[in-house]
Amino acid sequence: MEFMFINWNPNPVLFEIGGFSLRWYSVFWMVAIVSASYVVYKIFHHKGFSEDDYNKLFFYSFLGIFVGARLGHCLFYDFAYYSEHLLEIVVPVKFLTDGSWKFTGYAGLASHGGTLGLMITLYMFCKKTKIKYLQILDIIAIAAPLAAGFIRIANLMNSEIIGIPTSMPWAFVFERVDLVPRHPAQVYEALAYFFTFGVNLLLYRRIGLERYRGVLLGNTLVLVFVARFLIEFIKERQVPFEDQMNLDVGQVLSIPFILLGIFLLLRGMKGGKNMTQRFR
Repeated sequence: MEFMFINWNPNPVLFEIGGFSLRWYSVFWMVAIVSASYVVYKIFHHKGFSEDDYNKLFFYSFLGIFVGARLGHCLFYDFAYYSEHLLEIVVPVKFLTDGSWKFTGYAGLASHGGTLGLMITLYMFCKKTKIKYLQILDIIAIAAPLAAGFIRIANLMNSEIIGIPTSMPWAFVFERVDLVPRHPAQVYEALAYFFTFGVNLLLYRRIGLERYRGVLLGNTLVLVFVARFLIEFIKERQVPFEDQMNLDVGQVLSIPFILLGIFLLLRGMKGGKNMTQRFR
């Protein structure tokens, strides 16, 4: 039986003018930021928070996600290289052996690091504004999967984070990589994250932000990182040292977030006032 696979070979560059090129990856990152920011803005407006607080939240969130994601990649996935090229962690270039350099952008960003960085900077934001920590985390948790879904579409446009070979009829042939039909792992993750966003919207409309503090965050952590954990089984390993591991780095890093999410769900559904006070 002959299958009709999906041949995937889009030009990662949307257009180029002179020395400037706009990549699909950058476009979908911008879509991710704008769409998630809009959702958070609407919730902020609905809850009566000030415009100034929203602007501060945007700054802290962007800083936490970017710095955390960058450090997460450099520390968890390629520490051997970046420990000897510390400046490349900060600047978007690669220094070549002949003394020259090449602009690469921030090619390595890790979602687990971005999540942790976001949680840290949001704590700083809440200390400054006196807004309750779990309330802000719940708001961000509603929109975060929407952004994550678009970022996985960005990975798809770059033909990166590909799946293992498969004979499924919906397999993608990533022609920039090889001619082997593979699981479109990026599509699986994007669909899982968009689904989580839909569930979050339904939960928000049903329970709001006050009665079950932490449930929206817990739901996001469980659904997103369980999906990530399971989909990792059908992904190609991203770094060579993972070949010696039973679980790859993404799976190992997902486990603490899943456990935290379960804890928040259980405590939040009980309406635990003690937890609310603890996270203020």
